[in-house]
Amino acid sequence: MKLVCSKSNLLNGVQIVSKAVPNKTTMSILECILIDATGKNIKLIANDMELGIETVIEGNIIEKGRIALDARILFDIVRKLPDNMISIESDKSFKTNITCEKSKFSIIGKSGEDFTYLPSIERIDSVVLSQFTLKEIIRQTIFSISDNDNNKLMTGELFDINGDILKIVSLDGHRISIRKIGLKNSYPARKVVIPGKTLNEVSKIISDSIEKDVNIFFTGKHVVFEFDNTIVVSRLIEGEYFKIDQMLSSDYETKVTVNKKELLECIDRATLLVKEGDKKPIIINITDDTMELKINSTMGSMNEEIDIRKQGKDLMIGFNPKFMIDALKVIDNEQIDIYLVNPKAPCFIRDAGENYIYLILPVNFTTVN
Repeated sequence: MKLVCSKSNLLNGVQIVSKAVPNKTTMSILECILIDATGKNIKLIANDMELGIETVIEGNIIEKGRIALDARILFDIVRKLPDNMISIESDKSFKTNITCEKSKFSIIGKSGEDFTYLPSIERIDSVVLSQFTLKEIIRQTIFSISDNDNNKLMTGELFDINGDILKIVSLDGHRISIRKIGLKNSYPARKVVIPGKTLNEVSKIISDSIEKDVNIFFTGKHVVFEFDNTIVVSRLIEGEYFKIDQMLSSDYETKVTVNKKELLECIDRATLLVKEGDKKPIIINITDDTMELKINSTMGSMNEEIDIRKQGKDLMIGFNPKFMIDALKVIDNEQIDIYLVNPKAPCFIRDAGENYIYLILPVNFTTVN
């Protein structure tokens, strides 16, 4: 195999597919990126058997063939080469020369025959979103998935399609994030759970463009994201997702309307006195037109008041400050509504159209030291 391409094209392609290279594996071939120049295009492929990414880069194929090269070594070599054209040439013994200007590296690759290609999936009836929209809805929900594998469903996000509405749900046992968006077209009802890792990696690759689309295809066991010159294939998480509607309530005893930026900055200041790993709640005392926020820790204490509009009863309640910050950061509204029932019931931050709902469980601050 022999090919020539620009450093920028090769580096960009390697960076994209590297997101599917596992950090730890007992199969050395999975640590590789396959360079496939057997067809008309130069394809780069990585596959950890759960997540696979394939991208096409521009370049000239001088001699057809394919080679699997260690992803980390390939990335390190390419990024440190001069900004010029790079030649990659491999022989039958898998010795591979990577040349750019006066620099020449020789490394030993692996047979492309041993590499597992992405599963062949029939791509019909795609759901279409702009890259910007997909990136945003992932950003607005991904923080509340669980990183604990004890419940696999909590490590993914529910994509619930119903007609021209897409609802995305994530939860970790302490909070729930829900975002609802309108789609350009109407689709048959479908519910799938996509791994959080897949969504994280997709959001890093796609652009912020409203003009560029992502086509999303579903099968019984896989999801495919197709955009630009890249295909991402991932296994779905199997199982029935949690009955979210049973966890949501429109009842409330207290409704608070507050400036989001003020509240976010106030809670952020309070966390200056909390060491990482400490479970110190922020205590919120709601009275007629004032919200008082207090925190006490081994490092000191802080309290601050902000103006609010209140309907209903006075209330004192405690929350994990990080959970509040995570939700507030991704809400774009200047004013937000917080709905509360009592100090032991979850609070809801939601807009009038329920385009977003954030549920956060309170902390019993009387029992926290």
